[in-house]
Amino acid sequence: MLLSEMRVGQASRVKGFSEAGLAHQARYLSMGLLPGAEVTLRHVAPAGCPLQVKVGSTLISIRRAEAAEIDVEARS
Repeated sequence: MLLSEMRVGQASRVKGFSEAGLAHQARYLSMGLLPGAEVTLRHVAPAGCPLQVKVGSTLISIRRAEAAEIDVEARS
């Protein structure tokens, strides 16, 4: 599943990055989107972009197109 496909309130773990996401990997890693990190989708703007994501104890805003480059897996 992709980060952009999550529902509000859903928690997942970062699994990795898509092929397109590898070009931005350093930026995502600097925001705390490390493989294994827990992410929760907190809010989606009325127009559908940006998304507010909680990574650890930090809230970040990310464009839907960028969220589509981040692979996540449902938290078990």
